[in-house]
Amino acid sequence: MIPKRFRPAAIAALTVALASGSMLAYSANAGTGPEAADRATSDTFARIADDVLSQRTQALVEDQSGHHNSGHNPAKTRLSAQLKKDEDAAIASLRSRKTRLAELGEAYTGADTRVAVDRATVTGGKATVQVTEQTTLTYKKVRGDEPATTDFRTRYELTLSSKKGGAWELTSIKSQENGPVAVNEPVAAAANVVKDDGNQYPDGTPASTKYPAPAKPKAKTGGTYDYAAMASYAEKYWSNYNPSYRKFTGAGGDCTNFISQALKAGGWKAVPGSTSDYRNWWYDGTRQSDSWVGANEWAWFTLSNQRAANLANVYQTDVGDIVQVDFNRDGSKDHSMMVTYRSSAGMPYLTYHSTNTYRKSLASIIASYPNAVYYAYRT
Repeated sequence: MIPKRFRPAAIAALTVALASGSMLAYSANAGTGPEAADRATSDTFARIADDVLSQRTQALVEDQSGHHNSGHNPAKTRLSAQLKKDEDAAIASLRSRKTRLAELGEAYTGADTRVAVDRATVTGGKATVQVTEQTTLTYKKVRGDEPATTDFRTRYELTLSSKKGGAWELTSIKSQENGPVAVNEPVAAAANVVKDDGNQYPDGTPASTKYPAPAKPKAKTGGTYDYAAMASYAEKYWSNYNPSYRKFTGAGGDCTNFISQALKAGGWKAVPGSTSDYRNWWYDGTRQSDSWVGANEWAWFTLSNQRAANLANVYQTDVGDIVQVDFNRDGSKDHSMMVTYRSSAGMPYLTYHSTNTYRKSLASIIASYPNAVYYAYRT
């Protein structure tokens, strides 16, 4: 049966409320409409966001004695009682995540978090600010063949209030991404529940998340596909998008569009036909099949056309294989990722869009979402 137009391919954006302040101020005599913040005020906002996000990152680092990285010297932070409680809970959550990662043999020895203001407006003493965080975490060589680093870029919207005495108070910071949380972001909200339409689809078999997994070696050369080319493509465009393809960051998420591009780069051939029939898979520059961009439709296409088979355990995935996640266990897949590196100890590292991320360990995904349902595909 041909399904309805595709179900959402990514989870809803996640929200964490925080507070902070700065001794540098913006004049509160703004007019009735929003006005662009001046350079000094934008710099203040950047320092506030940098301080909050850097503290989150440091909660994951093995040696927490030092704070950051970017040369900023933020002013003393002022937190409202409720928001301080929220942030304390966020830091505690991240430290628990660090403990879960250590149990899986993963740790970080250093971190660099930098924040840039993309846009800042002020209206009557209230500010709305869009920022981009760029973070690099250095893997500790626990087993010896971990990648050097994992990197991610993520966007936030901040709201602030001008307080008496010329300080700004951060009243909220909300992720603008619709993929899984960044490794330094606590899980603060459940994904939207998608109602099953009652139709039968080739949904596949969930995979175990028990580590380590029985060996499932993969022949990387001499076959139909070039898995090294898939990984190379994903690692080239994880942050800088390929201009030959349209982006779907504001239309359900770009994660499946991204893995489709990488699979094509490695030799997957198009299957032409109608856009809504999940048995087709193609992109022509102005349109694409639902299976090219939809997480569920991609799985249905892949399994029905025998392009890939389900693996019994997610830790059996190798370079060029795909991992999908149903975060809230509602039967609808929310996110797609490609393995671009695998250590000799059997740890896959994932690269993906929607919270653009480079070589994030599978362990860190599972540590953030231990109760999710995972699917693993041998391509």
